[in-house]
Amino acid sequence: MTSPPFALSQLFLALIFLFFAILPAKADNRLDRIQQADELRVCIWPDYFSISARHPKTGKLDGIDIELAQAFANDLGVSLRFVETHFGRFMDDIEQDACDIGMFSIAITPGRSERIDYSEPYLASHMYGVTTRTHPTIHNWKDMDQPGAVVCVQQGTYMEGYMRNHLKHADLLVVSDPREREESVLAGRADVFITDYPYSRKVLRFYDWARLIEPLDTQAPRPFQYAYAVAKNQPQWLARVDQFVAAIKQDGRLKQAAENNDLLPAVVDN
Repeated sequence: MTSPPFALSQLFLALIFLFFAILPAKADNRLDRIQQADELRVCIWPDYFSISARHPKTGKLDGIDIELAQAFANDLGVSLRFVETHFGRFMDDIEQDACDIGMFSIAITPGRSERIDYSEPYLASHMYGVTTRTHPTIHNWKDMDQPGAVVCVQQGTYMEGYMRNHLKHADLLVVSDPREREESVLAGRADVFITDYPYSRKVLRFYDWARLIEPLDTQAPRPFQYAYAVAKNQPQWLARVDQFVAAIKQDGRLKQAAENNDLLPAVVDN
């Protein structure tokens, strides 16, 4: 006997409802999968000084998020595996399940929030400029935005979006490789490049040719915050990540890791 069209349509709607009802639950089994695999896969950018950088001679990874990723794996009772990525690709890697979490001080932006979910922030920073010690015209932050000046930023970073929206007179040079920022300034293709507090530590430590341009008001609220990133539709996994962030703030592990990597002024501890 043929089913009435109305009954078929009702059954079809019921199946659609059931599918979408169970989808979030299936999507949010990340913590179970990590436990079953006995492995936490952490996306990092291995060229982020003080955050997640590979030593050029030893090849060893170090930085605040190398330490904290190990701490998180220890808390979960699983092994740790790093997955290398960069700011232009990390959201694709997270969405395509190449890693369980991004842990390399990822700045919170509205655009990124459309594709990934963030933990509570744990670091924050102002922006800093880097020019040469001998540059004839750039001596402070206001000097950068002038006709004929070229400001260099790395593609995919918070600084790119900020400078696109705020530069009124200077030209913007966007590069994909972070090393191109320094190379552009040294070669004269750019007058200054923009970075953050963690990378400014590398500038002060290693570049004798460089002059650091401080923000206008270092006591003002820091304009961008860093957090960890996970895929969308994983509320239980995100809650577990936030639990870890709250724990390291409370028990002193965040401050200790920050102090170990010259980042104590960047800590967000509330």
